[in-house]
Amino acid sequence: MTKAEIVEKIALATEISKAKAELAANAFLDGVTEGLKSGDKVTFVGFGTFAVADRKARIGRNPQTGAEIKIPARKAVTFSVGKGLKEAVQEKIKKGKKK
Repeated sequence: MTKAEIVEKIALATEISKAKAELAANAFLDGVTEGLKSGDKVTFVGFGTFAVADRKARIGRNPQTGAEIKIPARKAVTFSVGKGLKEAVQEKIKKGKKK
């Protein structure tokens, strides 16, 4: 699903224009981004939690040459699935198998 498809769903569900729905989607994404940039967890009960994790520097290998390369330390975004989302996906999978 693309951002445009999500904007369309927001517009239909809320009966607002696509332009306003896109503003709402952008505001949501900006809020999540700002929260993560400041080091906060962003939690949506039943959906999941976005967080920032520190990844240590490590040594990797170039798969083509086998040469060692240094992979620098960095911050990575993680997502932990909430119970509601997990159950909804499992329910969809179970329905798909019954057909």
